[in-house]
Amino acid sequence: MTFRDYLKDYTNKSDLMGWTSFLCSLAAYFAALILASLAWPAWWISLPLIVILAFASVRLYVLQHDCGHHSLFATKPLNDMAGYILSIFSLTPFRVMQYNHNQHHAYLGNLEHRETTEVYTMTLREWQEAGLWTRLWYRTYRNPAVMLSVGGIYTYFIAYRWPKNTLKVGMWGVIAHNLMLVVWIWAVWVVLGVTGLAMLGSSAIVAGIIGVFLVYLQHNFEETYWDRKPDLDFRKATLEGSSSLDLGHWWDIGTGNIAYHDLHHYNPMIPSYRLRHAQKNLPDELRVHDEIHWPQAIASFRLKLWDEEAERLVPFPKAHAGGVVPAE
Repeated sequence: MTFRDYLKDYTNKSDLMGWTSFLCSLAAYFAALILASLAWPAWWISLPLIVILAFASVRLYVLQHDCGHHSLFATKPLNDMAGYILSIFSLTPFRVMQYNHNQHHAYLGNLEHRETTEVYTMTLREWQEAGLWTRLWYRTYRNPAVMLSVGGIYTYFIAYRWPKNTLKVGMWGVIAHNLMLVVWIWAVWVVLGVTGLAMLGSSAIVAGIIGVFLVYLQHNFEETYWDRKPDLDFRKATLEGSSSLDLGHWWDIGTGNIAYHDLHHYNPMIPSYRLRHAQKNLPDELRVHDEIHWPQAIASFRLKLWDEEAERLVPFPKAHAGGVVPAE
């Protein structure tokens, strides 16, 4: 059996499952927001609800991402309609997300097109040739504390208000999205007051941390894959260059199964509600790498540079005795 043959059955779309996932995710989102707001100042009740709200937001983003691939529902118009609705709660303009993400799929693993990746990666040689300020910037950028906190806030609160490639896709769609977002925030304020806005903002920060955590681990692990043309193997990039994360069943529910990212990149037409089953039923002879669990996931954040000779992601080189890293 080939990989393509195995995954064929999992590409079947079900409007029933699509609607169930769509409506239940929205219900969890609204319920968590309302209950967290009403429970405050009982923080021991509101804080867990903020986390649930954050995961519901991440799940809505994953469903919007499915809509961008036209894989959540059976028809393109239904996927587009759902994608626009979900964009309000994911804080992400639908068409630009769709365009940028398709670019990411097209250039996955290509060292000559790293601008399409969500997390930028330098090669070891580039690091060795870089000057002091470039190294300082890159060290700061790849610091997990900065990446997860500042990175999430910058992406979802600032960058997505006028995201990359907006002019190629259409600025009026982004403007309309931002206006709808303003209306949504106003509605939360009218119904739930300042407390509701605080719950919404807090959950968005947590959701950003979860989102960046996932995005990083999807392609940043020791045995990932990068190469240059003409040697670039797109099949290896999709399967070996994308991780399969098993962080627990509840994590999968909260993140819409997107952690099984190798199968998604190999065939993005697999709906998120079928990804976990596709991974768990995968025959041993078709597995290209082991699943990553929590210890390996946390350890992956020490990996910073792509070593083209060793063909693996590596940490920063250790400083010499004098504390200076050579630039040659």
